Amino acid sequence: MGQVRFGTDGVRGVANVELTAEVALRLGRAAARVLGESQFVVGRDTRRSGPLLQSAFSAGLASEGVSVCDVGVLTTPALALLAKERRIPAAVVSASHNPFGDNGIKLFSAGGTKVAVETERAIEACFTTLAAEPAGAGSPSGAAVGVIAPDPEAAKQYRKGVLRALEGRRLDGLHVVLDCANGAASALAPAVFEAVGARVEVICDHPDGTNINDGCGSTHPDGLAEAVRTRRAALGLAFDGDADRLVAVDHRGVVADGDTLLAMFAVDLAARALLPGRAVVVTVMSNLGFRLAMADRDIAVVETPVGDRAVLEALDAGGLHLGGEQSGHIVFRHLASTGDGILTGLLLADLLVRTGATLAALADGLIERVPQVLRNVRVLEPGRLADASEVWATVKEVEASLGPVGRVLLRASGTEPVIRVMVETADHDAAELAVERICTAVAGSLGQAPA
Repeated sequence: MGQVRFGTDGVRGVANVELTAEVALRLGRAAARVLGESQFVVGRDTRRSGPLLQSAFSAGLASEGVSVCDVGVLTTPALALLAKERRIPAAVVSASHNPFGDNGIKLFSAGGTKVAVETERAIEACFTTLAAEPAGAGSPSGAAVGVIAPDPEAAKQYRKGVLRALEGRRLDGLHVVLDCANGAASALAPAVFEAVGARVEVICDHPDGTNINDGCGSTHPDGLAEAVRTRRAALGLAFDGDADRLVAVDHRGVVADGDTLLAMFAVDLAARALLPGRAVVVTVMSNLGFRLAMADRDIAVVETPVGDRAVLEALDAGGLHLGGEQSGHIVFRHLASTGDGILTGLLLADLLVRTGATLAALADGLIERVPQVLRNVRVLEPGRLADASEVWATVKEVEASLGPVGRVLLRASGTEPVIRVMVETADHDAAELAVERICTAVAGSLGQAPA
């Protein structure tokens, strides 16, 4: 591979086919040269390809004289926290909610935020340049070679850091079921909740390298809903593979997505005068019902393009505390430098304990949702979307048919070879038909890929 390209969430591809050990090693070398730091902390999720790619990336760093703290399996938000507290860059080998055959490499700055887009472009350029260099040219030797060493204290440091958000409060007796998606939260999340007295039961916490996100976690909460009902728990929390997302389930088995959770947190923080600007940041994917619910409560909504980077930039630009995505990627900017599913789950559980209310009581009636249909189309050439005139002609016709009460969003995913199609309108059947029509146009123009 002569070049790599950062998407909205790092470099991703099919492990050992697109994202190979050779690519990971050269990416590590490029990151070392561009960032110019002497230390890095590196971890991974539970995919089979994780050790392969983490070892290669770390070897690339070490070959450029950078010492590596190898933290093993750890969540993406934990790596961000370690980067911030230790003031060194971090990398996590993960493809988040993608299937196990995919993998990726995400980079965090020494401040715990994603590296700047300009830095990503510089790393891409350096990656390409390195391909033409003779082997060993300009590389350090002897004692100047970087050291790769395990770091057994990393998980403990994260647990201590994330629990600070509760300010000494506890969750004694709260019955919680955790769905760890057979991912990076499998050992970490139960330990965090048990440390503050919650009564914890866990499902999908036996990763085997191939079962991460497989019919479980935040993208598949049905199993968690059933577990909460049958075990008579007060709350269910579902993470994705690297635990930067969360969706919740109430005692009835009803799912609360990111929009619902954001609305609950916004109302609670505003009531306690802890919501600067009395504003919350969301992406264009958030349901119109969320915006109407916030307007009813005199809470302003700041809208951004899709992606946690855009949310974080808006939070920092406005000095705001709360933002996130419908998918469950929620950022408490005053507490963390990225979205953190475990932190979000802790604060949700704390909200229930503090108020004495159930999740159902807090969520029911909070948002009157406008019917919204979202579908993903796997395509052969997602990069051609912007120039697909037939697709955009279809979108224009659909928008005209929906009138002022409807809205269409069409975009290429930054993490998968798919086009995301969303239609929102007062009539659910009309939304379904509109989505089907646009999906057909997308598949016809860009070439539908095998599922």
